[in-house]
Amino acid sequence: MAKTQSLAEVRPLREPARREPGKRMRSRLLDAAVELFKAKGASGVSVAEIAAAAGAYPSQVTYYFRTKEALFVEAACREILYVARQAETAAAGAPTGSAYNRRLVETVIGAPGLALFVEALSLTRRRQDLAPLVERTFERLHAEGDRAYAETRRKRGWSETESAATAARRFWTLALGVALREGATEAAMSEAVEEMMALLRPEMVELGPETKTGNA
Repeated sequence: MAKTQSLAEVRPLREPARREPGKRMRSRLLDAAVELFKAKGASGVSVAEIAAAAGAYPSQVTYYFRTKEALFVEAACREILYVARQAETAAAGAPTGSAYNRRLVETVIGAPGLALFVEALSLTRRRQDLAPLVERTFERLHAEGDRAYAETRRKRGWSETESAATAARRFWTLALGVALREGATEAAMSEAVEEMMALLRPEMVELGPETKTGNA
């Protein structure tokens, strides 16, 4: 007679099958929410709209995220990490330190994901329960920026004027400040880019002069 499996033996085989659809639904809700938030902001979007856009029920939004605010902060944090990745890719082939900075700035400043993250920072001042996610996102932004700066310097032979970690932190501090000011004054995109470039130059964030070998 075949041995009957206990519940403890069966459960580990079934759990991954249950978790995977849950992960897909969370991702669908985040994807739908971020597009609506970009278009309307956090206050202009309802839970019902998010659910409808994701092909889900409103109860699923609250099941996976508890509140619309928690969903908004998670979506904004995910989006700013995407923006950072896009900026790194755009700047990778820059021939000089100045060009590298400009490509970073042009990709980040004006990105809807940056504006969402600024709004999320404001929200977390009122909702401290959401602050840990923002803090982890800052840690990732700084760590990835540190890595990208350091790798680029090493590959190109650019001289170091300050630590890569300091450069990464300064970049994101300036980007968020410029984005906050831009949102308040409706400054033109080109003006915001030039403002940030001007703020970067005195702080020697251009990574130093490139070598004559110009390793690409």
